[in-house]
Amino acid sequence: MVLPAKVFEIREEASLGLMVQKLKDFREEEPYQTIRGESVTLVTEILDLKAGEDVISGVFSMDFVRSRYYKRRVIETPVTEEAPFWIRRFKGRTFLIVLAPSVARGVKKLLTGYVANKLSEVLFIKPHAVVETRIPHETLRELHESNPQATKLIWFDDVDIPGVEKLCLAGSDLADTRLYREYLQHGRIWYVVFEVQKRGIVVGITRNSVITLFSKSTVEDFIGYIMEDILPLIE
Repeated sequence: MVLPAKVFEIREEASLGLMVQKLKDFREEEPYQTIRGESVTLVTEILDLKAGEDVISGVFSMDFVRSRYYKRRVIETPVTEEAPFWIRRFKGRTFLIVLAPSVARGVKKLLTGYVANKLSEVLFIKPHAVVETRIPHETLRELHESNPQATKLIWFDDVDIPGVEKLCLAGSDLADTRLYREYLQHGRIWYVVFEVQKRGIVVGITRNSVITLFSKSTVEDFIGYIMEDILPLIE
């Protein structure tokens, strides 16, 4: 299983109750006429909205038309993509977690950044109330160095070597402490993949708070890991 999620922060002040009301009432319809003259109504809405003491969950659903070429004709097919999301209060801050939609075929239209911007407009009538979050390079370094045996892969960026944009350590190179220290002198950790041994899962974490699950787990357990273990790491 490969399941990516991204963590954003809601900077505007609003109660969870008010957010629920705005999300519950959200629905947009857009008329669309296919190349064959058929009329289709494309709907964007929030489904399965639930509210708890410190968390709101729901599914951002959006229709669009996918075009494909078949026997010298363009065929248009209405498609719905869904992106589950969670809004969580944590230590005086409000975070938004968006799970990337799973699509069996074709290119994903519904990206986590689009969902975050749209929810910002729904909740606050402006696009920049929801912003990206960061996990410091130093924190990713501590995650690796606290248990190097659990690390599977490290990518470095901001590399100062001419002609080199990124450096990578994987496999047996991870055990080479000298090489790791050398890479630290020339770049910063952008991405680390490691095993969370207490949970029995393998995840990848980037500095811009993209968390990817690489092993079997339920969505609930994965989101629980993000809320309990990742939110405290965000600067």
